[in-house]
Amino acid sequence: MQADNTTLSSSTIFAANRARGAVAFDVHLVEGKTRRRQLHESGSLRVRFPSPEDDGLSAMFVNTAGGAAGGDRFDIDIAAGEGTSLTVTTAAAEKVYRSHGPAAEINIALKAEAGAHLSWLPQETILFDQARTIRRIDINLADRATLLLCEIVVFGRAAMGEVMQTGSFVDRWRLRRGGRLVFAENVRLDGDIAAKLARPAIGNGAVAIGTALIVPGDEALIERLREATDGSRGEVGISCWNGFAMARFCAQDAAKLRADMMAVLGRSGAMLPRMWLN
Repeated sequence: MQADNTTLSSSTIFAANRARGAVAFDVHLVEGKTRRRQLHESGSLRVRFPSPEDDGLSAMFVNTAGGAAGGDRFDIDIAAGEGTSLTVTTAAAEKVYRSHGPAAEINIALKAEAGAHLSWLPQETILFDQARTIRRIDINLADRATLLLCEIVVFGRAAMGEVMQTGSFVDRWRLRRGGRLVFAENVRLDGDIAAKLARPAIGNGAVAIGTALIVPGDEALIERLREATDGSRGEVGISCWNGFAMARFCAQDAAKLRADMMAVLGRSGAMLPRMWLN
């Protein structure tokens, strides 16, 4: 028997060891309270629902794979039914490890029907040196739905003296409201990421970036949010258009960026998950 018939190729072994995870669930109103309806879980991705609040519901994602590496794929699909209130977070920061081959893929689909409020508030995504990741976030809101979405990306574990020198980060966001595309953005950083972030026009030495998206948003809201930036430890920019508000964060320390984001969100009236306060 030929050796090539009995020996698995390195690519076959690599593919067989890749993590796959998917969660899809929706929530609806039961006697005026938000409760889970249908739930599907597969692979290494799980979602847990702590004790429900008076009217709303909280969900917490857990990745039993312990992070993401090249070739891994995770899919999340969440639907908030009419009049519901749902807050989603993660049990820990998501770590994306180095890859010498394909990128890790993270696909997130969020939907909120009329009168629903959806808060997507995961903890940080930490990219290790030579990590490669592609993330897609697709949001579909009814006209009378509301949204709070926050994402923080950290380039390397600065507290451990680690720097993300090279790698690839591709981030694609699409927001539709009432079926109309109101926001679209593609971010791509690759190659010598540390050198690019060091440039004044890009990051000015930043190791962490963050975005908060609030729907609806107007000038009155951003004036309140800007009041929280007087003592900011990093750079913060806030604006509104197309009926939503957006805050951008950039800092040379992930903890300082998180503090800036929490201060701004506090002005929005948002209730942060307990995991953010620990």
